[in-house]
Amino acid sequence: MSLARSNAQLLIPASQRAEINPRSFLSSPTLLYLFIVTQLPLVFTLYYSTLNWNLLRPDNIRGVGFNNYIRTAQDPDMIIIVGNTLLLSLSVLVLTLVLGMILALLLNRSFPGRSIARTLLITPFLIMPTVSAVLWKNILFHPSFGLFAAISISLGVQPVDFLGRFPMVSVIAVVVWQWTPFMMLILLAGLQSLPQELIEAGEIDGANTLGIFRHITLPHLARYIEVAVLLEVLFVINIFGEIFVITSGGPGITTTNLSFHIFQEALSRWNIGRASAIGIYAVILANIVVVFLVRFLRRQEKERAL
Repeated sequence: MSLARSNAQLLIPASQRAEINPRSFLSSPTLLYLFIVTQLPLVFTLYYSTLNWNLLRPDNIRGVGFNNYIRTAQDPDMIIIVGNTLLLSLSVLVLTLVLGMILALLLNRSFPGRSIARTLLITPFLIMPTVSAVLWKNILFHPSFGLFAAISISLGVQPVDFLGRFPMVSVIAVVVWQWTPFMMLILLAGLQSLPQELIEAGEIDGANTLGIFRHITLPHLARYIEVAVLLEVLFVINIFGEIFVITSGGPGITTTNLSFHIFQEALSRWNIGRASAIGIYAVILANIVVVFLVRFLRRQEKERAL
């Protein structure tokens, strides 16, 4: 067996013999899996977006080029839907960053029952989005028998129909409640990796709490903030379950984002071609937002370094 292997290797030129390494093939299944899961669906989506394909008329499929993209761009509702997507994503991102930072700073201190507090604060992130939406819609937001309505009645105040009067604010509140623990965990991990000697040195130099946070803690957390922001924005920009359960995109299209609009086109109107075109627009928007956030965070990091 070894003799046959040696003879086979002698047939390979010396210049190429060193390049053949069995270890280089170990990553092939992973790369193939990533291609099938990520790139192949994108290729099919690009292809479907060039078709006039409605599932109600399966025998009338024809290529229309970029017509779906043009019609989608000319739709006056798309401006509102893209604005809703950006408003929802950026509002959730800012609020979760602020609240997550506050909770991480509090949990980084020693106090009785800290482990229990951490467990309770992490719990919202472990609940399924649809369950969270049902909980907030029926137990908290309901204008007749919800908790907020009961508190208002006990105070002699007229209950507020949050879902009717403030639908987008209600959706943002639910998503913030769900995603704040995610931001808190990453920032807490960054705080726990901060050397205590740096804080003690700042205190010796006369820095107050705000100065230590601004010049020591925040620069140390820059990389953690960048990772948390990028991961969260990729998920939040595709929020669907909360909108579907709480408002169904309404009233009108006031809470409709791109993900819910794709669902409406594909599974309500059965227009696969146009839904695919909207999906490509969503991918482009997500990449633009990520690139903008990365450049913004890197610029802030360089300014702090100077």
